[in-house]
Order: sequence, then C-alpha cells, then structure tokens
Amino acid sequence: MSAAPGKTKFQVDLRCYLRDTNVDRDLTRLICEIADASKYIINSIRTGDLGVAGTSNLYGEEQLALDVLSDRILRKRLIHSGVVSTIVSEETNEIICVDHTNNQNGGRRFSVAYDPLDGSSLVDVNLAVGTIVAIYDGENILQAGRHQVAAMYILYGPRTTLVLSTGSGVQEFAMNALMEYTLVNENIRLAQCGSIYSPGGQRNKYTPGTEKFVRQLEEKGAKLRYSGGFVPDINQILIKGKGIFLYPHLQGAPQGKLRLLYELYPMAYLVEQAGGAASTGKARILDIIPTQIDERAPVFIGCKDDVALAEAFIAEHG
Repeated sequence: MSAAPGKTKFQVDLRCYLRDTNVDRDLTRLICEIADASKYIINSIRTGDLGVAGTSNLYGEEQLALDVLSDRILRKRLIHSGVVSTIVSEETNEIICVDHTNNQNGGRRFSVAYDPLDGSSLVDVNLAVGTIVAIYDGENILQAGRHQVAAMYILYGPRTTLVLSTGSGVQEFAMNALMEYTLVNENIRLAQCGSIYSPGGQRNKYTPGTEKFVRQLEEKGAKLRYSGGFVPDINQILIKGKGIFLYPHLQGAPQGKLRLLYELYPMAYLVEQAGGAASTGKARILDIIPTQIDERAPVFIGCKDDVALAEAFIAEHG
C-alpha cells in the first residue's frame, strides 16, 4: 500500500489503511467501531471494578464485572455502527437480532461473534487480556469459520495492539498516545516450524497422542511459553512468527475448553491468513459447521508443520 502524503507507511492509521487497501466501506465502518470500543474497554480495565457481577454466562461460569461492562460497551458500538444485523457474545445466552427499521444506511449487514474480554480473570494479577472478534457477511452467525470476511483481536498488554485480517494477510496496529491505531507490522507470516509451544489443559489428562506430541516438541528443544490467556499466547506465536498453541481434547473432556464462535474461528482465520494452520487434531477448525452458539472444540494452532505433526501423533496413538 502507498502512504498518504507526508506520512511513512507505518504512520498510517487504521481507517486510512482500510480505505487505501480497498476494504468495503461498511466493513471499514464496523472494524473502526470495534477499535473505538476498545478504547473504552482499556479504560475500564485500568480503572474498573475487579469483582464479580453476581451473574453467570451460558456456560455456567461466574461473570466478572469487567466481563459484563466490556460486553455492554462492545454491543453498543456494534449496534451504533448501523451495519450489523446479528450479534452473539460469549457473555450472553442468545443470538441478538438488531432492528434496522428506522436505519437509512441501506448498505451491507454483518453478523458478529465476539469474546469481549478473553482471560478476564487475569486482570487482577495484571496479566495481558484481549478482545476477540469474528465478522461474517449477512445474518447467519452459525456457519463455518471459513466464511468469515474479517477477524481481529485486540491485546491489552504493556501496549494495546490490534491484529486484523480482512482476507489479504494479517496486519498489526498499535495504539499511540492519541489513542489512535497506526500500522506497525504488515503481512505477518508464520514459519513452517516453530520453537515455542503453549500447552493448555492439565497434562495428566492428555490422551496418548497429545502426550507423545508434546514430548516430541520438548525433545527437539521447543520452549514452553504459556500465560493462561488465549490472546497473548496466540499473539506471541504470530508476532514472533513461530510456535504452536494447543488446548487439546482431554480425558473426560473430549471437546476441550475453547469456543468455536468466539475464540477458535477468528484465531484460526488469522493464523491461516499468516500461513499457519488450525486443527482439532483430526480436522481443519475453519471447516466445522456449528450447530449451537456454545459449541467447543480441541485446538492445535500455529506453524503448519507443528500442527501436521500433532495430527500424525493423534491419528497413530489416539
């Protein structure tokens, strides 16, 4: 892409980047609304209530006050965008249909699935957390992840960064002192094979194939890097350009822990756009067709050769 007059390529802000790379106007509007919402979410993280909300989400998990507030902030911005027809959040138990009766925009309509504050339980110990978003064309949110038109996450860490794909590679933007996102990393790529691994789940509950795979990683010298947060762990793999994250099927929990709509689909889309792979251990994540909004799946995601090796061990040993 070419920079605007007087600006280097890496001073270009998010909206200008999307415009200059010919991203659809309505999709640009939606992405920028989500970016704006993140400014309020980061302020809530810095100053908000770290206690419980006294409610639970559709998984029966106790909600934190920050979860509820972040969900409200993002939902309000999505509705305000005027281009969203369907919303589903990890913090709610139903699909929300947006009424556009009085809206004169007349443009495209999108469906959005999101986790407003992934890893929120890490805030009170001051570790990085994030927002994860998947965007689809039309009103149907229950479709295979390969149909996403965009995916993104926002990482609230020492820096606030936004990692995005609209189907033409993966870009990283960083929030500057004016709370604007500017391009810092274009066309992020993953190596074929990595040297770090992030293993979720209790290891004593790994199945034989997963255990043998992890031992193989250790024997070849891979370094363990696991924060307990999906966003910072995937971000480390993408930005360093190497590695694999796994939260596998476990003994007693064959579907693992992570949710397809809110976590796995958008992250799989981003990783594949960067030249990596995302698998359940048996099948491509983005090919799964969900039947309900709370569906889960095991995941092996990162460098292609590492994911293929995991699939081979699982096929042979279970």
